[in-house]
Amino acid sequence: MSTSPSITVVVGNPKASSRTRAVGEAIANRAAVAAGFASEAGGVTNTDVIELADLGPQLFDWSSAPVRAATEQLAGSTLAIIATPVYKATYTGLLKSFLDWFGQTGLAGVTAVPVMVGASAAHALAVEVHLRPLLVEIGATVPTRGLFVLEQELDSLDATITTWLEQAAPLLAASVRR
Repeated sequence: MSTSPSITVVVGNPKASSRTRAVGEAIANRAAVAAGFASEAGGVTNTDVIELADLGPQLFDWSSAPVRAATEQLAGSTLAIIATPVYKATYTGLLKSFLDWFGQTGLAGVTAVPVMVGASAAHALAVEVHLRPLLVEIGATVPTRGLFVLEQELDSLDATITTWLEQAAPLLAASVRR
């Protein structure tokens, strides 16, 4: 883990610059404040975004330097927002392919927030049933419930994040200070 807190947003959407990315970045900014990394006024200064759409087929090339750099970036993060749209009631294959690069302790020391964006509340538990266990399996600390954002909530995303942070903020702060 780096000496200064760092935040990484991993975007599992096959389309670059997606709504999923916007959601992940918004959560990262608010979670950073909740964890004590930044003030509301100062914003977050050390956030990196890994757009998996940009890595595409390289995810299957175990010698890929760009993918290796992305895995090292994520593994060195203090806080990671793992954001994906819902595909077939779970996370995208693109995200799974990236996370397959990590062994059981690959994300040890990283506090992770699982985030899914979907069109139907029928998939709301996918973030807890599918994405959260995957992150725990590769060593991440996941102290909060994941956040499922409905597409119809995107216009009021700040309110959705605020509601989630009511319970998540103290847990995130405690986790990153351990």
